[in-house]
Amino acid sequence: MELYFKKRRWKLLLLLIAMLIGASSLIYTNWLIGQMSKQERKSVELWAEAMKRLVDVGNGSNQDLTFLQDIMEDNTTIPIIYTDEAGTILGDRNISYTEKRKAIVLQHELEKMKGQKAPIEVVLSEEVKQYLYYRDSNLLQNLRYFPLAQFGVIMLFIIVSYFAFSSSRKAEQNQVWVGMSKETAHQLGTPISSLMAWVELLKMKQIDQELIAEIEKDVSRLEKITERFSKIGSAPELVVADLKHVLQTTVSYLQNRSSQKVRFQLEVDNEQRYDVPHNAALFSWVIENLCKNAVDAIESDGIIRLQLSKNSKQTILDISDNGKGIPKSQYKTVFEPGYTTKKRGWGLGLSLARRIIENYHQGKIALKHSEIGRGTTFRIVLPNA
Repeated sequence: MELYFKKRRWKLLLLLIAMLIGASSLIYTNWLIGQMSKQERKSVELWAEAMKRLVDVGNGSNQDLTFLQDIMEDNTTIPIIYTDEAGTILGDRNISYTEKRKAIVLQHELEKMKGQKAPIEVVLSEEVKQYLYYRDSNLLQNLRYFPLAQFGVIMLFIIVSYFAFSSSRKAEQNQVWVGMSKETAHQLGTPISSLMAWVELLKMKQIDQELIAEIEKDVSRLEKITERFSKIGSAPELVVADLKHVLQTTVSYLQNRSSQKVRFQLEVDNEQRYDVPHNAALFSWVIENLCKNAVDAIESDGIIRLQLSKNSKQTILDISDNGKGIPKSQYKTVFEPGYTTKKRGWGLGLSLARRIIENYHQGKIALKHSEIGRGTTFRIVLPNA
């Protein structure tokens, strides 16, 4: 369990780092925007002063005309509109428009400028005043969106990196699964063959035949387990058959080899057919895993209920127990490799069950409900034939 808590902490840490980078960038960019905005305000004020001095030159004042014109022409980025006291537009600078749309564009720009910045008053004489309106340059406007773009790029990088790492890790896990399964099947083959020979030898002796029959059942079970392991990693053959027959056989086997304090209850409609494409050996393995987990979760007397139902598209199997339940904090990790409620151990059952149901049978398996001290319900959904 510590493995998954660490993984969750790493995810939160990466998200926190991304948020800190984004916040730092936002704070710095806002400071930079503030400085540039003040600088643009000073440039517009200087432009207004130059315009006032040019008017004075026209009235006979002794001013450096070239210097004033240079100041006026230096502004090539800040959009400007100047009006009289009545609000009539007298001129503009750095605004693009066609002659046909000049009046409409300038009026629209003027309304935007009034909403963004306070106008600069230009006193040309005691009787004449003009008002200079302006807005942020395109560079400054684009700079305001820079932190959002940067944060988006950082988040995209983290997401892509995470999914690339996750895909690589899953591919490695699949290779490990296949290798372990094939090796397990290989290792089981020799002792099973030997046990089969011993059973045949026992049949020749004067030994209780019921005892030999039970031993044969266990040897047959071992053969089936070997078959299951050998099929991991290869596409299993799915046969359309009635699912309740697999359930009845599996439940009967488990009941005879489980504690007498645990009772299995299979709820099916015997007159109904539950035809589903499935591999009997692998599906039986899933049921065994879920039921054995339920037996482990039941601390004293208990019931394991298997309810089979269907609709027009799906067949649904709910497996419930009245055991100790699973904490909500562990809902998302129960199907991960290594999950176990035991202090010592390494759980693979639920992870294998998910692979068999989702990868091989194209179905769904999920933790439907769990409550501490009340029990747990797992749901398997398979597509109908």
